[in-house]
Amino acid sequence: LFYPFGSAAGDTINAAVDDGSSPVINLLSPFLFFGRTYWQIYVNNNGHLTFNQPSSAYVPYSFPARGSQDIIAGLWTDLDNRQRGVVSYRQYTSGNVLTHATQDINTHFPNLNFTASWVFVATWDKVAYYSLTNTETSFQVVLISDSNFSFIMMNYGEIAVTTHRVQAGYDTINSTHYIVINGSNSGSSISNLRNSSNVSVSGRWAFRVDGGQHISEGKVFTFP
Repeated sequence: LFYPFGSAAGDTINAAVDDGSSPVINLLSPFLFFGRTYWQIYVNNNGHLTFNQPSSAYVPYSFPARGSQDIIAGLWTDLDNRQRGVVSYRQYTSGNVLTHATQDINTHFPNLNFTASWVFVATWDKVAYYSLTNTETSFQVVLISDSNFSFIMMNYGEIAVTTHRVQAGYDTINSTHYIVINGSNSGSSISNLRNSSNVSVSGRWAFRVDGGQHISEGKVFTFP
């Protein structure tokens, strides 16, 4: 289910810092996110991606927050890669990963005749929750683009139950568009993420985010 990740895949590894983030990552291709075009991104250790600045936030706010930033939350919660696990990322503009992404998007979103030209893969591999060093949680956020269409895929592996607040999905500036993945805002049920999907692939959720039509729970619809 997961795209290649880790040292073997040539990923850049985030520093093992509680509530830390990557340095600014300059994108090799623009990523269109609901009308805004981004050329940079940050991979934050607490399970989310932000564009304009890094974020140390470890307690998720509820979507829709009607806030001032765009955020993509693979699984936003209080994670701690100092104790266990690896947070890493890589972007691709050629090779087998683009072929894989092209096939996946055309399967999940038929009739677009899509060909990926850029893929960004961020992975949280067996990361512990804060103060719970024996826990392991694994998930991945994949951004895919052809410079016109943009997509997010979220892949879930083993997700440990937690009493921490949690949330997965995305939210935009002023919450003009947002989604909360079913069951992702309950720490007692998030282990079910590896068995749920909106594209009939257990453990995977996929969304079109350039501002056109979107898919959720197997149905195509347009956000207000």
